[in-house]
Amino acid sequence: MPDPMADRAAEPLALYIHWPFCAAKCPYCDFNSHVRERVDAAAHARALLTELESEAARAGRRRLASIFFGGGTPSLMPPEGVADLIARARALFVADSGLEITLEANPTSVEAGRLRAFREAGVNRLSLGVQALDAAALGFLGRNHSAGEAVAALEHARATFPHLSFDLIYARPGQSEAEWRAELRRALSLAADHLSLYQLTVEPGTRFATEHARGAFHLPEGEEAAALYAATAEEAARFGLRPYEVSNYAKPGAESRHNLAYWRYGDYLGIGAGAHQRLTLDGQVLAARRHRAPEIWLERVQRDGHARVEETALTPVERGREAMLMGLRLSEGVAPARITARSGLPWEEVVDPPMLEALAEEGYLEWLPEGRLAATQAGRLRLDALLPVLLR
Repeated sequence: MPDPMADRAAEPLALYIHWPFCAAKCPYCDFNSHVRERVDAAAHARALLTELESEAARAGRRRLASIFFGGGTPSLMPPEGVADLIARARALFVADSGLEITLEANPTSVEAGRLRAFREAGVNRLSLGVQALDAAALGFLGRNHSAGEAVAALEHARATFPHLSFDLIYARPGQSEAEWRAELRRALSLAADHLSLYQLTVEPGTRFATEHARGAFHLPEGEEAAALYAATAEEAARFGLRPYEVSNYAKPGAESRHNLAYWRYGDYLGIGAGAHQRLTLDGQVLAARRHRAPEIWLERVQRDGHARVEETALTPVERGREAMLMGLRLSEGVAPARITARSGLPWEEVVDPPMLEALAEEGYLEWLPEGRLAATQAGRLRLDALLPVLLR
């Protein structure tokens, strides 16, 4: 059997850069984001460069397929800081000719005014956090932009960047299927070769969790939520976008290379406060995370060159489970041979064959002609429930 670690280490890296600061905390958000009156942006940008240098020294001069600036709100970063990080990453690694460089932004007028500077810095793919095109929904979601600003930002971004993605949140309180279809058609008519559509969920520790617990609002569930999910795929298809992952739709060739690295269980570096990573070193896959608090992260990077607070070598079972958890989110599914290559274990030691057969009979899983296992549309709606019983 080929050495699974050697195969993995030979594949290109993805690089994630986290900017943890936001102008305001959205009530549904459980990401590592923080609101501060003042941010020493220059110091944080320098620390990101330091941490990038530290991780690159460990990883070696590997190929680099993508860079993703996420957050938080990375469009609040100084554009010159973004440019410095891109240039340094290109110098430290062997950049693919089609290096994908994504930056997340919100469609406020302030951030939209900086888009040209980010394009000049080297960003070639923008991801806009639109979330809704309805004024009442934007207010409910705690967004700082109006529907008009969102439309203007989409049009500006489409004219500025070679590739554009945007996010919308559906299954909001009281949202009907007809309303969602109309909103989605309007959004798709404006722009985008890539779309991320997320069903609103109540995450522990958020403001929405407190409000939902006291009955302040109710979300569509069951068949109602399933109908909204089905409508999403139908409307996206009208504009040539296919669902290549549970929540992501793209025109052929416009899939996010960076996110595919996660879902196909490749190596990725994650720098910045709270960032996670998976890196193959010395025949092991090392899972690491960094300190979540921006101020402590900054202090540790300045002192030690990095802010890793935990790093563990994943066992074969853990690698197999992670590869399945990620891969079944993809419409292309997962090949048993790839799971074996990623874990070093036989397929039957990663999944439970009788349970797999039962779930296929129920219409939740299917074998594609290419020999890959995939979740059906019904299965994708229930992945969180299916995976615990499917995996060993």
